[in-house]
This record gives sequence, structure tokens and C-alpha cells, in this order.
Amino acid sequence: MGSYGALEESKVPLLKHLVPKVQEDELVEEKFSRKLWVESRKLWEIVGPAILARVASFSMLVITQAFAGHLGDLELAAISIANNVIVGFDFGLLLGMASALETLCGQAYGARKYHMLGVYLQRSWIVLFLCCLLLLPIYLFASPVLKLLGQPNDVAELSGVVAIYLIPLHFSFAFMFPLQRFLQSQLQNNVTALISFVALAVHVVVSWLFVYKFQLGVVGTAMTLNFSWWVLVLGHLGYTIFGGCPLTWNGFSMEAFSGLWDFTKISAASGVMLCLENWYYRILILMTGNLKNAEIAVDALSICMTINGWEMMIPLAFFAATGVRVSNELGARNGKGAKFATIVSVITSLIIGVLFWGLIMLFNDQLASIFTSSEPVLQAVDHLSVLLAFTVLLNSVQPVLSGVAVGSGWQRYIAYINLGCYYLIGVPLGFLMGWFFHYGVIGIWAGMIFGGTAVQTLILAIITIRCDWEKEAEKANMHIMKWSEVK
Repeated sequence: MGSYGALEESKVPLLKHLVPKVQEDELVEEKFSRKLWVESRKLWEIVGPAILARVASFSMLVITQAFAGHLGDLELAAISIANNVIVGFDFGLLLGMASALETLCGQAYGARKYHMLGVYLQRSWIVLFLCCLLLLPIYLFASPVLKLLGQPNDVAELSGVVAIYLIPLHFSFAFMFPLQRFLQSQLQNNVTALISFVALAVHVVVSWLFVYKFQLGVVGTAMTLNFSWWVLVLGHLGYTIFGGCPLTWNGFSMEAFSGLWDFTKISAASGVMLCLENWYYRILILMTGNLKNAEIAVDALSICMTINGWEMMIPLAFFAATGVRVSNELGARNGKGAKFATIVSVITSLIIGVLFWGLIMLFNDQLASIFTSSEPVLQAVDHLSVLLAFTVLLNSVQPVLSGVAVGSGWQRYIAYINLGCYYLIGVPLGFLMGWFFHYGVIGIWAGMIFGGTAVQTLILAIITIRCDWEKEAEKANMHIMKWSEVK
């Protein structure tokens, strides 16, 4: 009995320790599941409306290009060059400069420094409007610039005419991009989505009137963008100043004119970071314009870039959401929260990217029929569809990592990485593949994707993995204090 009792007694502590351990594992798993659900919900509260808003906004460009494509191959090439090169040039720069608000407004909102958001918004308007004035000659002298870059004379001439009519669109960027980021940092993306769909409806009606009713041709298709984008501006502006943001908008303030030089520097760093990415694929269009049978090549590549850009609205929504989530958590001194938000965002966006990769591979021979009925262009797009699929896959990760950089305020460092990867590796490799090895547009695109985008994505991933998030949270709060004191 003694030995039996000792044996039974020896089992008791084992059982006592075993049950709590199982319960503890279940508790940890339940806690993680709850944490994942909460973060995913916060992420999709931003991503969902942001996708709708961006798809609606980009659909305006798609509709414009589709109308031009059914006017003729020359008209499609002209509107494609004007949108992808001329408008794309300052679009990338101004969008990047406005992304400084994602860092400043996001971190200030997380730290509950609400009054500073309105001041940041007004400073951004001033800086971007002055930048628009400096960029105006690009629109005024688009034709000679495009000829200098090697574009065919007929395409360059018509693109230059289109560019003149897009000047109102150019100035709308200075007001629209800061307003979007101002509202986005406060998680008010539903407003942006609603206004974007109203603007899209206006764009469809105006496009039909100008092209089919008034028969204004390619110039009419360009002018429609002015109407729709200023509807976006006035809608967002009206919501902001007429009571939609009582905590963060306290009216126009002279404080907006103080600290402009420091604000310009951080905006410039953000602009360089993002415009180097945005211009990268504009250069792809320009390089293709110098190939033989350039009109067909430009049309096919422009259609692929449009499809890519349309799908890109999803990872760009994740870019915006990741920037907001990371900046909010860092502003609230929660480094672990910023790290977890990054992981959830990257994995979610990658899953969606794999889905679209599969769809493009499956429907590769039907992609271009929306934009053109030209058989040579349709065949050319079909040949490029594999590269399009892998571009979509890479872009499901790269913008999200860039969003981490914006939320953390790393713009200046990422700008150097973008410069090296895109322009010292990607562009030369694309040139070699396209001309030296005679692979044409396929070689140019493949070299720029796998030589530039893939390398840049890998470097961003390494930087993000090695990041000390608690240290970043401390740095963010030091920056908030500094910018709050700027007078």
C-alpha cells in the first residue's frame, strides 16, 4: 500500500501541471486569434473604403483611355502618353509629397494632437500648389519634350495638345492628395469612397456627352478628367470645412505659413521616395516608344499598365492602411502593435495578389478587349500577360512595405534604396534585355521587374524584419513634439 500510495501521489503534481499547461496554450491561441481579428478589422475599416475610392478614381482614367482607344490607335497612344508620362510625372511627385501627411497626421492622431492635423493639411496645400506652378512648363511644352525623349512626331504632337487641356487636372492634385491623407489618417475613408463614386458617375456622363454627343474627340476625353477630379476636390473640401472634422479642422490659420521650409523638406523626401517608384513604369512606356512599330508596342504596354494600375488600387489601399495603422500605433507608443499591423497587412495583401495572379494567367487572352478592337494590339497584350501577372504578384507586397516606411517616417532612406534598385539596376537591365539582347518590350519589362522591383522588395523586407519597433515608437513621439513646437 505504501508503494502504491507513493505512486499515486507522484502522479498528482504531473496532472496538476498538465491541465494548466493545456489551458494556457488554448488561452494563448484564443488571445492570438482575438488579436488577429481585431487588427484585421481595423485594417479593413481603412482598406475596404480605400479600395473603393481608389478603384473609382482610377476608373476615371480607365474610362478615358477606353473612349480614346475606340477613336483610333493614334488617339489611344496620345492619351496613354499624356496620362502615363506627362500627368504621371507630376502625379507621382505630388502624391509622394502629400504622403508626408500620412506620417505627420497619422502619428499626431495616434498621440491625440488633433489640432495639428488641420495645420499640416494647410501647409501641404501651400507647398504642393507652389510645386504645381514649378511643374506647369511640363504641360505647356509637352510636345517638344516628348520628341526629345524619342517619341514619334504624330504621337508627341497630339499628346502635347492633350496635355494643355489637362492643366486643371494638374492643379487639382495639389488640393486632392492632402485632403485624402488628412481624412485617411482619421479613419474617415467612407467619406472618400462615397465622394469618389459620385465623381465617377459625373465622369461617365461627361465622357458620353463630350465624346459621343459633342464629338470633341481625344481632347474631349482629356477634358472629362478635369470635371471629375474637381468634383473630388470640392466634395472633400466641403466635408472638411463644413463640420465633418470638428476635432482636427479649426479653420484657416496663419500658423500654416510657419515652418514651411521644414515641412517642404519632409514633403520632398516623401515625394522623391514615391515618385521614383511611380516614374519607374513611366520610363518603361518611354523606352517602349523608341522600339520599332512603337505605336502598337505603346498601346499594348499601356493597356497592361492600365490593368496593372487598376489592380494596383488594392495594394495601394493596403499601402495607405498600413501607413495609417503603423503611424497610429507608433504615435501611441505601441511598437509591438505597429509590428503586428505590418505582419497582418503584408500577409493579407499577398493572399489577394496570388488570387489576381491566377486570374490574369487564366484570362490572359481576354484582357485587352475592354480597351481596343485592334487585332495586333490584342495579340501584343496576350504576349505580355505573363509579365503582367508577375508584376501584380510583386506589387501585392512592395507597396505595403512602402506603407510601413511612410508610417515610420523612413522616406529619406527608402528614396536612396529606390534610386539604386530602380535606376542603377532595373533601368540598365531593361535596356540591355530590350535592345542588346533584342527581346523588345518583353525584355525591357522583365529586366525592370526582376532587376528593380524584386530587389527593392527584398531590401524593404529585410529592413522591416530587422526593425526595432520600440525604438521607432520613441522616435515617433520625439518627432511629434518637435513638429508641435514649430511656429
